[in-house]
Amino acid sequence: MIKTLIFDFGNVFINLDIPGALKYALSTFKMDSLSDEMIAFNGLYEQGLISTDEFLDFYAENFPKLSKAELIEVWNFMLKDFPEYRLDFIKNLKQENKYQLILLSNTNELHINWIKKHVPFFQDFKNCFDAFYLSHEINLAKPNTSIFEFVLNENAIGAEGCLFIDDNNDNINTAKLLGFKTWHLNPETEDVINLFHTKSQLFD
Repeated sequence: MIKTLIFDFGNVFINLDIPGALKYALSTFKMDSLSDEMIAFNGLYEQGLISTDEFLDFYAENFPKLSKAELIEVWNFMLKDFPEYRLDFIKNLKQENKYQLILLSNTNELHINWIKKHVPFFQDFKNCFDAFYLSHEINLAKPNTSIFEFVLNENAIGAEGCLFIDDNNDNINTAKLLGFKTWHLNPETEDVINLFHTKSQLFD
């Protein structure tokens, strides 16, 4: 029986344009692809293993013609709208009090700062969850097994009682291996608010 719902954030609640952001970054940087060093630095930043200043300094050194404001714009380009009806959905779940609600997101300080500025109901959203885990705050990131084990241990729960919802297939595969029930949500064709319709068989 499912007792805990664990949600990703990006492309589950807030809409992202990941392909568009990559295209914009490559165009701005005048590159065909991101270097291994850039990918590694992005990963370190997402896990909170380097500070925002260190992250921006790295890019400023590599792209001296771009201001830090321009670099931040490139980094935040993927962040789009957060439909308020999804806030209503999680508020209703909180009010019904049938499930423990957990958010588990790979994110970073610059993205969260943007969201706090542009999503006026972010704090209301955060308050709906019993636990709210951001990768850069806990120094762990999906799809590593350690982040899932951290959530289980912190909340004294078993994977078999959890439904994990994420748009990233690698994250879903790790969760499956650990015994979680999963929903690999396709943001192009599915919406989290239809959870109990789309995945009703899991709740029988």
